[in-house]
This record gives sequence, structure tokens and C-alpha cells, in this order.
Amino acid sequence: MRKEKVISRINPLFLYGICHRGLHNDKYTENGLNAFKNALDHHMAIELDIHLTKDNNLVVIHDSTLERVTGKKGIVEDLTLKELKENYRLLDGEQIPSLQEVFDLIKEEVPIVIELKVFRKNYKPLSKKLKEELKQIKDKRNIMLISFDPRALFPFNNEGFVRQLLVTSEKEYRYVYHFRHFFEGVDLDYRFMKEKRVRKYCQKHFSNLWTIESKELFDEVSPYVDTITFQLMDEKYVFDTLKNRNK
Repeated sequence: MRKEKVISRINPLFLYGICHRGLHNDKYTENGLNAFKNALDHHMAIELDIHLTKDNNLVVIHDSTLERVTGKKGIVEDLTLKELKENYRLLDGEQIPSLQEVFDLIKEEVPIVIELKVFRKNYKPLSKKLKEELKQIKDKRNIMLISFDPRALFPFNNEGFVRQLLVTSEKEYRYVYHFRHFFEGVDLDYRFMKEKRVRKYCQKHFSNLWTIESKELFDEVSPYVDTITFQLMDEKYVFDTLKNRNK
């Protein structure tokens, strides 16, 4: 799909920078409601990660393993939502949020990129549950879907949401290259911008880069793509630069 058509199908805020796991910092833990509220206060698009719990609920957290962001061992997919709520806390003290809690907070005031995190080949129940929860979205331009696993994105083929295939390593790039035209865009590791063929591809196809953490890197790679997923850098600089470029 040509990038102009894709851009017409998304909220323009996606083009002004995407806050990786919310607008987190030393005070607000990644993928927590505080980080999402911070992004909302800055009126910026959000990226988040979802996992499917043992009792078929969607929770927002990057890893299946809980220790890095809670300090306590456990695996999301082996626990119920109640067990996660009662026994774990993010490093800033708040609970691990459900996707529904994020929707209730954001209320479609800013758009959201949802990454489907496949674990133990659970792409079918994961995508099925997300499809159910997305029925409440009033404006489909406010949601983009991404995943490293193309099988998690295929079920949304006729749902009206823009989908991007995540690509990380050179080996994986060769593998997923065959699948790129099944989706509306690509979401690339910024290191791919060293590749002339990739820069050329991005001229005609909707593309995003992740994850940018410095002004220097942002200035270097942003001219080649339509938007940037960033963290731990000046959000105003990102927003203003991309907004002025996309006028």
C-alpha cells in the first residue's frame, strides 16, 4: 500500500513522534498508567506492549518475565490478572495495568500503537482477545498494531487498523522481507537506515523507526521515515521537529 493512503488512515499525531512504552522516566515506570498519563498530558502518541494472562486478559507490560520492572520473579502468561494485581507492583509502586485500564485513561484523546507480544506460540488467542477489546474503539485511526510475529497481525486483515511488521536483525529482515507487503507498513530497528535499499523502500512505504534515545541519532535517521518511536529524550524537540517537517 502506498504511504499516502496509509497516512490518510491514521491519526496525524502518530506522525509527530511516538512515546515508547509511554513517556516514562526516572519517576514513572515504563508501560505504567503514570507514563501513559504523562504522554497524554503532552498530547503525544503512545506505544505499549500487551501480553495474554492465564485467564485470558490483556495486560500491558513489555516482558513475559516480571522481574525487570517489578523486582519479583514470575511469568505473565502463567498468572491470572488477579494474581498480577495482588502480588506485583511496578517500580514506581503502581499496579501492572490491563489494556482496558489504558483505554479508560486515554479515551482516544491520543492515538496508541499496540505491540502484540507472542509467547509460547499463543498468537491465535492473543489476537482473538485483542480483536474483542478493539470493538470499543470509535475511531480506528487512533490505533496501530505492530508485532514481530506476522501471524499475530494476519487476523486483523479486514479490521480497518493499520498494521506494521516489526523488524530487528539482518537475519530477521531477510525472513520477514517476504511478508512486508501483507501489511500497511514496517517498523524498523534504526540500524537499518545504514542500508541504501531500506532507505529507498521507506521512500514509498509507510515506515517507523525504533527506539531513538538521543537528539543526534534522531537528526540522523528521522529524514528517512514517516515517524519515530523514542524514549528518554526531549519530547518537545521530537514533536516540534516532526510536526514542522510534516506540515
